[in-house]
Amino acid sequence: MKGWHVATIVALIGIIGLFYAGLGRDPRNIPTVLVGTAAPSFSGPNVQSGEILSFDSYKGKIIVLNFWASWCQECRLEHQNLLAINGEFRNYPDFVMLGIDYQDQPGDANGFLNSFGSSYPHIRDIKGTIAIDYGVYGVPETFIIDSKGIIRFKYVGPIIGPVYSQVTEKIIRPLLEGKEL
Repeated sequence: MKGWHVATIVALIGIIGLFYAGLGRDPRNIPTVLVGTAAPSFSGPNVQSGEILSFDSYKGKIIVLNFWASWCQECRLEHQNLLAINGEFRNYPDFVMLGIDYQDQPGDANGFLNSFGSSYPHIRDIKGTIAIDYGVYGVPETFIIDSKGIIRFKYVGPIIGPVYSQVTEKIIRPLLEGKEL
């Protein structure tokens, strides 16, 4: 057997091994390089009013940023918990919650919010550029940004079960109280 045959076989075994190892990982545990970096700025139309909203107008606040879509089943699962988070913290002057409606039709997004409720602004990400800037893999994904504009937490998947208390008690509340994470 020639040397290049052996090298090819070894390379194929290595690629198959890497592929197999990747299949066993939970995509929710894929680390993001964005945590600890400045949150990208964005603006876009409010889903319900059409008014242009800008991330920069919320500088200095603790921001919970949730990417969602009306066609996303997991987004339906978490929506009541997101409303509960906003209800729990909205009286803190330094708290803001924003939804980013990812590549959705306006009528579908409004129908979702009318059906499931809405207590915070939602911005349309028409071309998916906000999602690209935040490295969103899919919806739902949630980011928590501190008062200095630094992404402090990212979660891929619905905010349900034990993740809810992790987000509220270990991330949002300490940030609102000025504690380090």
